Amino acid sequence: MDSDLWERCFWLWGLLLWLSVGSGGDTSPTQQPKCTDFQNANLLQGTNLKVQFLLFTHSDPSCGKLVEESSDIQRSGFNATLGTKLIIHGFRALGTKPAWIGKFVRALLRSADANVIAVDWVYGASGVYYSAVENVVKLGIEISRFLSKLLALGVSESAVHIIGVSLGAHVGGMVGHFYKGQLGWITGLDPAGPEYTRASLEERLDPGDALFVEAIHTDTDNLGIRIPVGHVDYYVNGGQDQPGCPSFLHAGYSYLICDHMRAVYLYISALETSCPLMAFPCTSYKAFLAGHCLDCFNPFLLSCPQIGLVEQGGVKIEPLPKEVRVYLLTTSRAPYCVHHRLVEFHLQEPRNKDTRIVVTFLSSNVTSSVKITIPKQQLQGKGVLAHPDPQCQIHQVNLKLQASHRVWRKDRTTIAGKLCTAPLPVHDNKKMVCLPEPVNLQADVTVSRDLKITCV
Repeated sequence: MDSDLWERCFWLWGLLLWLSVGSGGDTSPTQQPKCTDFQNANLLQGTNLKVQFLLFTHSDPSCGKLVEESSDIQRSGFNATLGTKLIIHGFRALGTKPAWIGKFVRALLRSADANVIAVDWVYGASGVYYSAVENVVKLGIEISRFLSKLLALGVSESAVHIIGVSLGAHVGGMVGHFYKGQLGWITGLDPAGPEYTRASLEERLDPGDALFVEAIHTDTDNLGIRIPVGHVDYYVNGGQDQPGCPSFLHAGYSYLICDHMRAVYLYISALETSCPLMAFPCTSYKAFLAGHCLDCFNPFLLSCPQIGLVEQGGVKIEPLPKEVRVYLLTTSRAPYCVHHRLVEFHLQEPRNKDTRIVVTFLSSNVTSSVKITIPKQQLQGKGVLAHPDPQCQIHQVNLKLQASHRVWRKDRTTIAGKLCTAPLPVHDNKKMVCLPEPVNLQADVTVSRDLKITCV
């Protein structure tokens, strides 16, 4: 081979090398870590704990950076001056990545200037549920060790927010217990019920695990825990049988998981929209629907709690009360938000039997109804109605007196009374709006009236 050919080959090899390294010629080892995804485990691989901590930042919300050592954390874009949010998933029967995790991470990063770390423990969470339960303490220890590295970098304990889903909620409680309740915030999204309803405080999530602990209950009759476990416990639609979820077994997997996972999608929706998911303390769901709990004076001194990234859930009193049950209604689809209203009907004359009236609000193509019962010999009945549109968009109200069950002849009962309504929370009667004229109702006949309410 002549010297010119050697020269040309050498020059071409040098050019290819230069292009592969980059025109800047920087080959320093401080390049950004590559993106890492969740692990996948099968039934045979599960039960062994194999934890990954994946950091997501504003600069690349879709790229999870594997952080294990302090050096990984420092060069991954972690900002010790910001708050840190850890997401802990729950039981993964098939050993797969949670389908909701990407949307959850992005919603958190859009809503808060914070580091978001997803804890991937798919290996230890798959297979048999009871094996996953046995891994809770071990996982709590691993997360606590990881947190100690963050604290060494200058992160404040009070700036740590753990968001645990199902079994992950109790993992968060375990971590909080190891830190003697000094972590800032723990959110339990439908904390797991099996094996935990009768567990000790050391074994499950409880108000002593952080400075503020909240839980959102959506499946208390199946996979979620029934008892309150936080300072504030939201029982959404009573805590079970969520609207839009299948009610029959033939729906398969969706029947089993829909109510349980609604807490996750509610929380994501609360991050993505401005409509507040506000709740009201009450002794029971039945009492709430009956209109017996209309404000948040007791015990929150009028600061009604709401789901989302609101400091202490919007509760402004100290010290925080514990295990307060609060109730709210939602729609069947995102954004789930409704406007709660008190509805009252006042009879002109008492009756010798219970009076039942169905009240329906209409706005555009949306309708919402509530049934009011006026006990015999009383003049007033009330209930809580949830409507997806603001009050000024409600333009009509329909009223219908329910007929008595008479086999031999038609019920021709007539009554007269006044309808009034007010938005929750009701702190006084100044916001009460009543129809200008009394309404005459005949059994099983719908009466329509225009309803004009100004927006606040």
